[in-house]
Formats: sequence, structure tokens, C-alpha cells
Amino acid sequence: MIEIKQGKRVSHSFIGEAFTVPTSKPFKLWIAIINFWIYVSCISLALETLEPFATTYKSLFSQIELIAVAFFVCDYVGNVFYAEHRVKYIFSIWGLVDLISILPTFLVMLDLGALQGAKVLRVLRVVRVLRVLKMAKIALQELSNKVKSSNPLITNLRIYFIALFSVIMISSSLMFFVEGDLYSAENMAIGQAALDAELKINPLPPGAPPEAAVFAPIDPIGGNAIPADKHFFTSIPSTMWWCIVTLTTTGYGDMFPVTFGGRVIASFTMFFGLILFGILMNIVGKTLMVLLFGESMQENQDSKNSKEHAISMLLSLKLLDPEKGAKLLTMDDEQIKEKLKNL
Repeated sequence: MIEIKQGKRVSHSFIGEAFTVPTSKPFKLWIAIINFWIYVSCISLALETLEPFATTYKSLFSQIELIAVAFFVCDYVGNVFYAEHRVKYIFSIWGLVDLISILPTFLVMLDLGALQGAKVLRVLRVVRVLRVLKMAKIALQELSNKVKSSNPLITNLRIYFIALFSVIMISSSLMFFVEGDLYSAENMAIGQAALDAELKINPLPPGAPPEAAVFAPIDPIGGNAIPADKHFFTSIPSTMWWCIVTLTTTGYGDMFPVTFGGRVIASFTMFFGLILFGILMNIVGKTLMVLLFGESMQENQDSKNSKEHAISMLLSLKLLDPEKGAKLLTMDDEQIKEKLKNL
């Protein structure tokens, strides 16, 4: 049985509840499964760029990708099927995020000639990391649906770490692709072969330094050569160290971008680091208020405090007499609204 409730298809079957009822056990179980495979696929994606793991466990990484995509396909089909406006959902932001989480893998599996270049495959690899946005989508859905939690602190911390993990994965992958791709093994081999061919035609003059016969990648925007001692971003895991340092603004300086594109990514990473730091301080501040002063983080307690504050303000301004104020404190929000209309 499927019904339309508050602008959404709601099914009372087990599978239907997994996509339409945020407070149900099937929904929470399915979300946990999807989040698990997002984490696993992102970690697998990062390790695919690190030798010797990339070569030794190539088949394992391929199997993980196929299993993860199978779950993501089920999630995408379910979200489309149970959406009230299916076409609208498909072209919405979150619908596109769901599609991006599976599309790159299918494009590689199609084995199209235009998609077999190393450059294209690296682009598709980076696009795959955007599936981490599915976790952000889930967190926002939880907030928008106002799913109650017995411990708001745990909920806030979980959403914070989802945001932190998303920024680390996306920023590290982009930096690895934009800057690290310039001195990847494939590009260095191609560049060195081209340089050797050119030197055969135009040899170096006598007394030229040995470094002149070694290929150095060029920043395509800045036009500056990148020396060998500045090849920092050779894999996503190594780039994650730079990202964590940048997000926390500690600035060790042992890794830094030297290209224009890399510096743009670093700027946005530092900006998001400030935002995440502000969010963390807000969570820590609320936690200290609970631990040190016994305040509650529950919404109903906040609502009660707000009601008491509002009534106190009305009493201080003499817009409400004390007897009516005392009665209002014993009423719920709906009863107060009715009473205030008659004041």
C-alpha cells in the first residue's frame, strides 16, 4: 500500500519504509548500510592511488567498487520510485548526487573507446569521490525531517564528522588530480620520452646542467616548472595529511601546492576549515554547558526556556498581569497562542 503524505509517497511495506519513513527501523538500517559502503568505497578509492596497494589488491578494489555500486543503484532506484515527482527528483541536486555515485563506474564498464585514455579514467576516478555527498544528503534529510534523537550531542558530532570526512575526501582527491596528476608516473614517462626525442634533434649545449635533460612538468596556468623536490601529492592518502593540516590551520608547511589550481583548492580548503572549526566550537560549547551547568540540549527544554523568557519580558513591560502570566506557564504552546489572541 502506497499513499501520498505531506508531499511524499509513503509505503507501509518493509522496502517502502526504508525509503519513506525516517523514523522507521528499515529506514535507519538502509541508511547505515549505504553509509558503510560510502566509507568503504571512498577508502578503497584512496588506496587505489597508493602503490603497492594499487597493484597488489587491484582485483579486490574492483570487487569492492562493484558491490558498492550495486547498493548505490538500489538506493537510486528506490529514491526515484518513491519520490512524488520522479522526473523532478532525477534532475534535483540530490538526485544528481545519487546519479553521480554510480555513473562513472558504468561509464568505465561500457569500455567505450573515448573513455579509455588515462586522463579520462583519472577524471572518472575523482568524480566517484563525490558519492561522499550522499552522506551529507542523509544528514540534511535527518535534520529536515526532525528525527528525534535520545542524545542530540551524538547526533551533532556524527553530522560534524560526516562533514569533516566529506571535505577531506573531496579536497584531497581534487588536489591529487589537479596538482599530483602533473607528475604522475604516466605523465612523467610521457614527458621524459618527448624530451629525450627533442634532445636527439637538438642536443644540449656543452656545460649544460644534468637537470636540463630531466623532464619537469609545467603548471598549465602559471607556466612555472615543478621541480622534483616539490612533487608532494603523489597519492590521495598522502594528500590527506596536507588536507588535515590545512583544515586545522596548524601549517606545518612540509606539503604545499605550487600550481595555480592547487592554490585555489587550498584556499577553499582553508575556508571550509574555518567553518568546520566554528561548528565544532559550537558543539563543544553546548557540551560544556551541559556538563558544567546542567543545561539540557533537548529541544523541548529549549522551548520551555524560550516560553519563560517571553512571558518574563511581557511581565516586565506590564503587557501581562502576573496572574495571567502564571496561567500561561502551565499551558502548552498551542494553548498559549489561543490565549494571546484574546489579550
